[in-house]
Amino acid sequence: MLVLKNIAQVITLQGPPPPRCGDAMEQLGIIENGAIVIRAERIEWVGPTRDLPDRKPDGQLEIVDGLGLKLLALPGFVDSHTHPVFAGTRANEYDLRARGKSYQEIAQAGGGIRASVRQLRTATLNQLADRAERHFRQFLSHGTTTIEAKSGYGLSLEDEMKSLEALALLKTRSRLEVVPTFLGAHAVPEEHESTRGDYVRLLVEEMIPRVAREGLAQFCDVFCDAGYFTVEESRTILLAARQAGLGLRIHAEELARTGGARLAAELGAASADHLEWIQQGDIKALKKAGTVATLLPGTAFNLGLKRYAPARKLIAAGVPVALATDFNPGSCFTLNMQIILSIACSQMKMTPAEAITAATVNGAHSLGISDRLGTIEEGKQADIVLMDVADYRELPYFFGVNHCVLTVKKGNVVINRLEMV
Repeated sequence: MLVLKNIAQVITLQGPPPPRCGDAMEQLGIIENGAIVIRAERIEWVGPTRDLPDRKPDGQLEIVDGLGLKLLALPGFVDSHTHPVFAGTRANEYDLRARGKSYQEIAQAGGGIRASVRQLRTATLNQLADRAERHFRQFLSHGTTTIEAKSGYGLSLEDEMKSLEALALLKTRSRLEVVPTFLGAHAVPEEHESTRGDYVRLLVEEMIPRVAREGLAQFCDVFCDAGYFTVEESRTILLAARQAGLGLRIHAEELARTGGARLAAELGAASADHLEWIQQGDIKALKKAGTVATLLPGTAFNLGLKRYAPARKLIAAGVPVALATDFNPGSCFTLNMQIILSIACSQMKMTPAEAITAATVNGAHSLGISDRLGTIEEGKQADIVLMDVADYRELPYFFGVNHCVLTVKKGNVVINRLEMV
């Protein structure tokens, strides 16, 4: 049994059923000077420390007492958009962007996604798993307990399978929980530059059926944007994925308005991601469909762009909004959800409460796991993090700092930095 007590604020996020939309995104369910009792993998009790029940442990009892430490407890972050399987960095492109080159210019010169594809194809499965495992430890140390993880840097049957197999291997090696997504439609590979129709057929007829048959992914994603996959190609790919039993996600309106958000709504996708160029009609369509808008402000920030997704319009319209890192080797090399909250507040004018909701329960909802993750409630899975701040608003306020001092995953302490407080 694990007991957390005398916690300055426990952010339970108890409230209306997810997804949280509009004003409900402000409801954090705060318990001042709170306590949490965890038995095995589940939360057994949560409430004020003064009401902490006297319960007999079934085995070893571990107590974390926050008296005098001014700690904040909240559900582990659910990072619902990441690209963690790759073979090398693209730091050279970061340097080029600092010298004035755009993301599109670098891609047209042979960089971008295709550069990562060339790197990944020469790596072994174990090399990919070893590199990703190091990143997984960093996710946990920054307070993220669950990620959605995409393939997408292989772009061939063999190499996409290798990427997804690396994620499957890590389920036995890491405490981080992973929801895998097949992103074979990340870009058209160089060998199919003049035969892109053949690549779409390869995705639809061979890759998607194989991935689904072997149970290596829960979702299928498509990069539907200018210079990548058209709406028509994306529809064909996603319909094949749905027929194969995979959930649908889509990169949409990041580089230009091309219709990806409307396609997400049309197909009832679980999530439409990026959305920097979305318009009011697209927002209405997402609202009607119940599709989560997953916003990735770290990418616009890192690329030095002026345009961010219209978070305020989406929230005002009642669209469920999630936040994620978009951790990847090219456009956003961070796995720290805390700084994503800061960027969301400063650049997209989300409130700290909305940002926390978006990074926990709404992200969990977009992955279909909010029945057990994203809130601190009795019976839920015990994924809880302690932050070295006394008030939830201080989490994004003190930006660029790792506040996480304790990470609990499925009732087990997997990161403990409390001795540093």
